[in-house]
Amino acid sequence: MKRRSAPLVTNAAMIHPDLLENLRCPETRQKLRLAEPELIASLNSKIDRKETTNRAGQPVVEKIDGGLVREDGEFLYPIRHKLPIMLIDEAIGLKA
Repeated sequence: MKRRSAPLVTNAAMIHPDLLENLRCPETRQKLRLAEPELIASLNSKIDRKETTNRAGQPVVEKIDGGLVREDGEFLYPIRHKLPIMLIDEAIGLKA
């Protein structure tokens, strides 16, 4: 019998490694990785200060529980309430 891997836990978000391996950016099809806790804390601090917008140009007002970073490091797809938000317009830019 094949042994299953334990799920990865980032804050309130749980993503099984098999699912993470298959998730891709909806725009470029690049692989995604879980964001480091330090990045999430930094983004949440910027959200508190109203310094963050999404790709649609809308202010991000709700803190995130975690995130999925695109392979090129350009964008993060937020995780809220244990659900990855895989919409291109909801992605948060990570490069200045």
